[in-house]
Amino acid sequence: MSDDGSTSNGGTPNNSGGEDRQFVHFSFYKLDPAWRRLPEAEQESSRAELAAVIDAYGERFAMRPYTVAGIRPDADFMLWKVSERLEDFQEIGTAIMSTAMGSYLDTPYAYLSMTRRSQYVKGEGRSMHKRGRIMWNPDSRYLLIYPMVKTRPWYQLSKPARQGIMNEHIAAGREFPTVKINTTYSYGIDDQEFVVAFETDYVGDFLDLMMRLRETEASRYTERDTPIFTCISCSVLEALRSLGGAAQALLATD
Repeated sequence: MSDDGSTSNGGTPNNSGGEDRQFVHFSFYKLDPAWRRLPEAEQESSRAELAAVIDAYGERFAMRPYTVAGIRPDADFMLWKVSERLEDFQEIGTAIMSTAMGSYLDTPYAYLSMTRRSQYVKGEGRSMHKRGRIMWNPDSRYLLIYPMVKTRPWYQLSKPARQGIMNEHIAAGREFPTVKINTTYSYGIDDQEFVVAFETDYVGDFLDLMMRLRETEASRYTERDTPIFTCISCSVLEALRSLGGAAQALLATD
């Protein structure tokens, strides 16, 4: 589920027609198995160093860690970051890769986007669509993410035609109140057009939502909506512990 964005001026909270925007970044990390062959003490010290670095940046801007270890073969953990400064994402990326554990990490996926008000959802309220800012649920257990691209014919439809299609699409989404959507926009700043992130405590409800949305007319205009990531919310240290290692193997057998 997503909504379409139109061209607007600028890319910061000060030159977007008065709209208070944010930069959003989803970075997925994959651990080299060679790290698990290091001595246990070296594993522990490098894990603690990396956790301290990530936690320190978490005090500067909004960030939520997730694990995908054991769920996908191509990524192990993810950081969902929100900031007013694009430079924050570059700085934390450099800091992570400068740690001892960072030398064993790759970034197979990374998605940059921005918030903006939806042109299809009217009125004010708590929805991120209406306010143009991320307002995540800190207690939500799961996050499901995918980048999205619409077909070119979508943009050739008239605004009233697109509004009617999106009205149906939005109404279908509201049939599943346990799933909260965060749509952010990537036009011109990354390869996709949207990044869509769903917060929920019930993965089965998300599955049913996706099946329902396939039945809407808007689905005809989706060119790409993969890869899809199912992420589990956790602390930074829990995310790093989910990567395994000697100490974690001992804990699992206790």
